[in-house]
Order: sequence, then structure tokens, then C-alpha cells
Amino acid sequence: MVQTVTLSDGHTMPTLGLGVYMNEECAEACMVALQNGYRMIDGARYYENEVELGVGVAKSGVKRKDVFITSKVFHADYTYDGTMAALKDSIANLGSCKSSYYDLYLTHSAIGGKEARLAAYRALLDGKASGMIKSVGVSNYSEKHIEEIREAGLEMPVVNQVELHPFCQQKPIVEYCKKNNIVVQAYSPLVRGGFDNAVIQELSRKYSKDPAQILVRWSLQRGFVPLPKSSQPERIISNGQVFGWKIEPKDMAKLDALDRGKEGAITWNPVDVE
Repeated sequence: MVQTVTLSDGHTMPTLGLGVYMNEECAEACMVALQNGYRMIDGARYYENEVELGVGVAKSGVKRKDVFITSKVFHADYTYDGTMAALKDSIANLGSCKSSYYDLYLTHSAIGGKEARLAAYRALLDGKASGMIKSVGVSNYSEKHIEEIREAGLEMPVVNQVELHPFCQQKPIVEYCKKNNIVVQAYSPLVRGGFDNAVIQELSRKYSKDPAQILVRWSLQRGFVPLPKSSQPERIISNGQVFGWKIEPKDMAKLDALDRGKEGAITWNPVDVE
């Protein structure tokens, strides 16, 4: 099942991951996902389940080197020292799977102001230089926030993780990321279970796939890296069964037409913060 994309720093990343946002059954979910073909887990310090994530990886039986693990530093820690301390604590939290590094580490949002954002980002770059992180990225950043990084003369992020689904397609930042070779990860790709749309239901029947699979497949065909979340084993497995078939162009167009811009967002989606 594993398909990968090459990041601008040369590392490879799976094109599908398990999101564990506020997942109280995080360890179990990670174990089930990895035992059923997933190879990427997307966590964050704010979710307070990095320890459980490590437990799930250890219990899965999959070797640590074969799992792509992501976490994020929250804006409350956006100083150089605060971010470095958070990173070290995040690594300690993975003790169960004997990991000394993260494959990808992100700033969680652009909240906090320019100087704070840059201080946190510099700390992550130094974490990369010392081997604690393989790749550095951002989350919930708009074009102007990423341009701050360029203007500061710093290495550009390899990933920007934003809310993405047919109802909220974030076209300006997506286009910017494509032009700048930044991979776009899609969080909340399942619209938190909002499957009652007529188009989604129509395509679910046509392709004999459940609505969640239609949404994840749309994301993949748009060139995103979706991170569907579930705590139910059967849903985790089903959400990963999105390879080996495609949505036809005319049906992709129907899904594309559902875009409502920022009004279609279902999360905090702070991409335009000053």
C-alpha cells in the first residue's frame, strides 16, 4: 500500500498517514494502522499523546526506521529555547519505540507573531542539524508566513499542513506551495464525518466505495498527502484502502465544484493570522 513522495530535502514521505488529533485510543489506533499498511503517523504536542504514539509504534511490530513520525511544537513554546526544549521532550516521549528522532517536525501554526515564528523555526533547523529531526516544515501557514522564512535567508519548509477537503480547498496557499516545491499535507480530509453531501453520496454509490474513501482518494488525486483520523479499527483499515482505483476526471470536477473557500472550513484554520 505504501506510496511515497520525495521532499525537497531529498527525504521520502508516505502519501497517506494516520492523524491522531485528540485520539484517546492513540496507541491502539497507531498499532492497527501500522499493522494494516500505513507507514506515517501525524502527531503533535498539543494532542498530548506522543507517549501513546510511541507505544503504538512499538506494539505494531513494524521497525521504527520504517515508520514516518511527525509532531509539532505549539505556539505557546515559540521561543528558541522553548522550542528546543519542546523538541527534546517530544523525543523523550517516543521512548517506547526507542526513537532518537522525528522524521518531520512542524511549527503548529503561524500564531504568535513574526519574531516568535522565526525563533521557533530556527530552533527546528538546529534540531535538524543535530540529528533530532530529519525534515522541517510548517502547519497552517499562508504565503506571507512562508515568505518570512525565505526573507530571513533560512531553509524553506518541505511541508505545509493545512485543512483541506472539497469544501475548503485553500487554493492560494496550495498554488504557492506547488510553485515552491512544498508538499501539502491535508488535515481533516474527512470533513469530520460530514458525508451527507449529495455529490459525495452519488460517487460513493458509483464507485462502490464509502464516502470517506472518496474523500481520501480526491485528496490523493489532487496531489495532497491526506491524514485521515479514526479511532475505530475497521475505519482505519477502510480509510487506507484508497489505492488501485481512481475517480474519473468528470467526477473529480464535481468534487472540485464543492469548494466554499474559507467558509467551508470546519476547524480553526488560522492560515491568515497576522
